[in-house]
Amino acid sequence: MSVSTLSYAATGAFSPLLTDYLARQEALTPFYHRFPTLEAFAAQIKEKQASYTPEARQRLVAALREQYAALPEVHPAVQANLALLEKETTFTITTGHQLNLLTGPLYFIYKIVTAVKLARQLKAQYPQYDFVPVYWMATEDHDFAEINHFSLFGKQYEWNAPETGGPVGRLPLTGLREELLDQLPADVPAAFREAYEQSGTLSEATRRLTHTLFGELGLVSLDADAPDLKQALVPVLEKEIREQASNRAVQEANAQLEAAGYKPQVYSRPLNLFFLTDTGKRERLEYDAAQDCVQITVRNTSRCHTQQELLELAQTHPGFFSPNVVLRPLYQELLLPNLCYIGGGAEVAYWFQLKGVFEENGVPFPILLPRNSAQYVGKASAGKLRKLGLTATDIFRPLPELKKQVGASLGQEEVSLQEQQEQLAAAFRQISDLAQRLDPTLVRTVAAEQQKVTGIVAGLEKRLSKAAEAKHETAYGQLTALKDKLMPGGHLQERQDNVLNILINNPGFITQLLEAFDPLALEFTVLEEE
Repeated sequence: MSVSTLSYAATGAFSPLLTDYLARQEALTPFYHRFPTLEAFAAQIKEKQASYTPEARQRLVAALREQYAALPEVHPAVQANLALLEKETTFTITTGHQLNLLTGPLYFIYKIVTAVKLARQLKAQYPQYDFVPVYWMATEDHDFAEINHFSLFGKQYEWNAPETGGPVGRLPLTGLREELLDQLPADVPAAFREAYEQSGTLSEATRRLTHTLFGELGLVSLDADAPDLKQALVPVLEKEIREQASNRAVQEANAQLEAAGYKPQVYSRPLNLFFLTDTGKRERLEYDAAQDCVQITVRNTSRCHTQQELLELAQTHPGFFSPNVVLRPLYQELLLPNLCYIGGGAEVAYWFQLKGVFEENGVPFPILLPRNSAQYVGKASAGKLRKLGLTATDIFRPLPELKKQVGASLGQEEVSLQEQQEQLAAAFRQISDLAQRLDPTLVRTVAAEQQKVTGIVAGLEKRLSKAAEAKHETAYGQLTALKDKLMPGGHLQERQDNVLNILINNPGFITQLLEAFDPLALEFTVLEEE
């Protein structure tokens, strides 16, 4: 396996905000706490240790042990990490993601591997502490359409379960086997099917699958949709219902981001909370203007509460409430002894809107680390690249540029009539000058004729270029197919392909990722099979 890196900016696939963050542009410093370096974690550890209580730790470990009790067997590495989490010298490195079917796009895998690798690097740097990689399961998300499909070998697989409008983690798996699992290729590892066949809900199935893939690496998966865990959210719920402080903080951050030239990623509401209804739906809480902002309604229901009634529910039944994208990160940091959050570019962008929300609630803001991104080039593709005279990193360049490079290596004559066009332009300038002296009314006629001739020559240039390309049509076809395979639909491979695209033919892929990734190098990784 050959491993190389290039800058995120060089791929042309990431937002200016992310590349500016990696370049430590001064305009972004107000929006994060500490930049991700090994040395920065020393201060982050002390800050989190001072704020994270023994009660919070006990609550977390109790919930995790209860959730893992549902598995038939827990890997010793996970058991060891659950025991470590009881100690005040243990901290977490967290990434989060939706409950995509069969892990969804490749970057789901990359997020987790980044967390595992960083936890190992921190242990080597700070041996007096322990670090546990955590996958925060987005079980309360209710956008089923975002997670009900994945792409495998160019074919889209989809589960058309009846939408409940409720937390996807609670979804029963009725019909999934017949509609999707039985349609999978025969060489899909059995563990991918069994995770769903042996589970009752999507949350349970996702934990089983991540445990199969990453249990030996000690990954701990957390489902925060639990009444006992929601007790940690009570002070936040009360503050949100009384003051709507999170919305004010986000609006201030948005104004600052826009002034710095960046577009905010997420939308904040007066109340950044959902309500989990008796019918299992997850509906927004909204102020009722008709009631002079005293009544609070549960959207799409007839349910309505005064502010005081909602405060009482927050005290007695915090499990009825669900944070939206603005408050979910805060809930995460309340539950976990967390030092660092690992996310994609869009996630880093919306976390930049939230620093004030954390300050309002007196919770340490974690270090924000972009997940490792990667391009995997299999052995066959690597061989084709070499035959075309290209390297694995060349694939990020536009196709016309690549065609020129391949054409040059094949000895194709470059067709350009630019010099001839310039000569014609010079000749017509002389003719125009002559017309101006003899009969100025003919100047426009000369210009019109020049335009015609210029168009004719441009058309000839295109035809000649096509004739030159036709001599190497096979090579260009291979290049186009290769570009589409490695960057499907013009997008990064990690955003389209499922891990099974690689894992079926390369069972050691996750181990290779773990060896290749260097989270704090902040570079894009290219893995090429030799």
